[in-house]
Amino acid sequence: MQYKIHGTLMPILEAYLMIGESIYTESGGMAWMKGDIEMKTNTRGGLMAGIGRALSGESLFMTSYCCNSGQGMVAFTTEVPGTILDFQLMPEQSLICQRDAFMCAEETVEIGLHLRQKLGAALFGGEGFILQKITGPGKAFLEIPGEMQTYDLKRGENLLVDPGHVALFEPTVDFKIDRVKGIKNVLFSGEGLFLAKLTGPGKVWLQSMTLANLAGKLAKYIPSKS
Repeated sequence: MQYKIHGTLMPILEAYLMIGESIYTESGGMAWMKGDIEMKTNTRGGLMAGIGRALSGESLFMTSYCCNSGQGMVAFTTEVPGTILDFQLMPEQSLICQRDAFMCAEETVEIGLHLRQKLGAALFGGEGFILQKITGPGKAFLEIPGEMQTYDLKRGENLLVDPGHVALFEPTVDFKIDRVKGIKNVLFSGEGLFLAKLTGPGKVWLQSMTLANLAGKLAKYIPSKS
């Protein structure tokens, strides 16, 4: 499968499919398409798998787009200003992602639940108890709000992050929640009570924008009922 990513602020992914090739996404995820493309919508893996995806921020039903002849094209766009990340996953290779990060993928890629094992991370982690787990083999595309920065942590190396900025990480990375120390820091730093502590080894992807911050900024300009 060939593909191109266009744009910067609101990027577009164009996936070019040859005969027999297909790509799938959540319901309503396709922006436009051309060529002899056939759509097939189902729960992909059964009802329980669909419910699991719904809990992780995706739709109950998924739609596949298959090219029946010649070359077709299917385009996908980000839901908010952000970045499209592309990954070529090896067999059994996985990524742990924030809710609603999945954009689309080849048919061989699986999307499922990842439950945080530590209660602190579940209650104060900024993205909730349930995350997404994307597993290869195959090409997968993820979308994150804002710009992206990556860090390759060595074994035992720590990174402290505002929890809402954690976009995804490799399964080898340990994720914990630490309380901010110092009463003045808690009250006046604006960082809240908790920070995410990511410990290597493994790679971490951070996002510059959080949806909570974006919603807070936009809320100031939305008229409220008196």
